[in-house]
Amino acid sequence: MLKKFFIIIFIVILYLDVGVKASPKDKIPSFQEFDLIVIGSGSGTKLVRPVASQGYKVAIIEQEKLGGTCLNKGCIPSKMLIHVADVIMHLKKASKLHIKADRVQVEFAALMRQVAYVIDQESASIAPIYDAHPNITLYREHAEFLDDHTLRVGNQIITAPQIIVAVGSDAWIPPIEGLDSTPYMTYREALRNEKLPDTLLVIGGGYIAAELGHFYSAMGSETHLFVKEGMLTREDDDVRKEFTKAFSKQVHIHRQTEVKKVCYHEGTFQLTYVDERGEEHLLEGDALLVATGMRPLTQKLGLENTHIAVDDRGYIVVDPYLQTTAPGVFALGDCIGRYGFRHSANYEGEYLFRSLFQGVTKEPIHYKPMPHAIFTHPQIASVGVTEEKLPRGSYLKGICRYENSAMGMALRSEEGFVKLLFDSSTHKLMGAHIVGEEAATMVHVLVMAMHKEATLEDLQEMIYVHPALPEVIRNAARQAR
Repeated sequence: MLKKFFIIIFIVILYLDVGVKASPKDKIPSFQEFDLIVIGSGSGTKLVRPVASQGYKVAIIEQEKLGGTCLNKGCIPSKMLIHVADVIMHLKKASKLHIKADRVQVEFAALMRQVAYVIDQESASIAPIYDAHPNITLYREHAEFLDDHTLRVGNQIITAPQIIVAVGSDAWIPPIEGLDSTPYMTYREALRNEKLPDTLLVIGGGYIAAELGHFYSAMGSETHLFVKEGMLTREDDDVRKEFTKAFSKQVHIHRQTEVKKVCYHEGTFQLTYVDERGEEHLLEGDALLVATGMRPLTQKLGLENTHIAVDDRGYIVVDPYLQTTAPGVFALGDCIGRYGFRHSANYEGEYLFRSLFQGVTKEPIHYKPMPHAIFTHPQIASVGVTEEKLPRGSYLKGICRYENSAMGMALRSEEGFVKLLFDSSTHKLMGAHIVGEEAATMVHVLVMAMHKEATLEDLQEMIYVHPALPEVIRNAARQAR
């Protein structure tokens, strides 16, 4: 009660006394107490209905569309579009199978509208579920901390002993001359764009640039990627080389380049860049996508009013229990900078639910083997360490190309392989890297192997369906031995 009294006094002072010139129509905001406040409706929702169903009062805050980045402008819409791109790429390569499918036409605007409609319907279906729950209050406003446990949300003040920050991330825009005065796209606009560009210029060489570059080039855009170093620099070196070689057949990759200036005039972008020899070039296109990385959405949360610390990149600092430097305030997902995946954020949300509201565990979060996939052409998937991170002589390596398997032969595979890394002493699997058809599905065999601490012998001795693509995994294990 004493804390509530001081909070109310603080609100009165804030609105009537300290440098805020309130008009006569301004009112002191309403005040409400909850058991839990969740900021962000992506993976933060792992704690909303489960906690509310235990009888706790829960507030969920989201100023954009419900469902977070993954549903609205990330994983799901991009994969709905990329599936179409994959179909087109298979048709373009059908001549290898003596199938004539030279002419492929896509109703681009209709495709984009259909995907947007499905996503918007899915997002819109969330609010009625929250509204129907007696213990959930949904706020469709921006949230700003006033202190460690007090938030201003629109014209209301809310507080809770426990708060979850799950605000995610957004595109980081580099300081390129002229860029801010052009109508460039980020992933947000690229997934809603209904006009297929003849020439698409892409600044960046990470997974967003690779996935959207694949989509637009498959749709028919002449696509140019400008990368400072190389494509997908966090991937295993052998995977990057294989992917770059294959992807270069689909798009133009300008490596070792620096974009110096961007201009826009009458529907045309002019991009000035310097190549690896220091020579300056100019390239034009009718669309520009900036995909140079992500940054946490922590800048406008009012964290300066709290004890919540952030690092020099703006990511929220958390301990092994996902607690911030403010007791009772936790954070998860993109905004803590550990992983950039929805599946890792979901895992963190489930951990917090168990530890805070079920009393199942008071142990620090323990991340299981964390896989990822990049839905390009060819696909990439990985789990565990890359070869570059391992000391020489400490591991066994096995590589098998797709073409050296029965199903690879059936697919007429021209690229792709499985690469396995085992501890030289224990023979346990430490890293697995795949580039090629169905990599995102294939990797789950190896995720399970790492989860169960399987050895080279385990992978070699298990029975595989013949002829199925996972036989490439067995062959890679044989090659390591």
